[in-house]
Amino acid sequence: MKIHILTLFPGLFDSFLAHSIMKRAIEKKKADIRVHSLRDFTHDRHKTCDDKPFGGGPGMLMKPEPIFEAYETLFGKRRSKKRSGFCFIYMTPQGKRFDQKMAGRLSRMKELVFLCGRYEGVDQRIVDALVTDEISIGDYVLTGGEVPVMVVVEATVRLLKGVLGREASKEFESFSQNLLEYPQYTRPAVYRGLQVPAVLLSGDHEKIGLWRQAQARKLTKDRRPDLL
Repeated sequence: MKIHILTLFPGLFDSFLAHSIMKRAIEKKKADIRVHSLRDFTHDRHKTCDDKPFGGGPGMLMKPEPIFEAYETLFGKRRSKKRSGFCFIYMTPQGKRFDQKMAGRLSRMKELVFLCGRYEGVDQRIVDALVTDEISIGDYVLTGGEVPVMVVVEATVRLLKGVLGREASKEFESFSQNLLEYPQYTRPAVYRGLQVPAVLLSGDHEKIGLWRQAQARKLTKDRRPDLL
């Protein structure tokens, strides 16, 4: 999978891509992730990427020119925004709420492009002409789109075949079956008087499976009944 990230602050992604699952995915060539500075697509000496909104109002908007030029440089001037296996994603509070199902859909794409917004957002012509998906990670406002992009990229890349050490682990994680994940324990079996549930020490895999399923349903009912 190819992933492009368009941002005003490319340095924010250095550590994100250099560790853990993201590093592993890149080293295994499961994901080709490239971060592009939008300031590289400006033509004035101040590398201006924002301006005041027409009609007045607070704050600044990201200008269309750098984003259109970045798109055309990377993908060509005549390529339609609606094509198989391709998504141009704008992270915005007005977008569709991101969830595990959406992560699964994105993981089946061949090429993803993420636009990190800043200030009061972007010129609407960018959305109309280029954007295929508007995505939000929650009902709150952040300073920019970089952190939301990291959330969506990690949730998506970890679903690519061969990225995780154990493929089966994806099947039992929270939300993969519309259930929160069951409680888990490790050694020692007793710590400061706190004991691991006896069923997990029984060696009876059928009973353990039933216990985990029951715990997952109970946890989901208590905390996220909307998932049931």
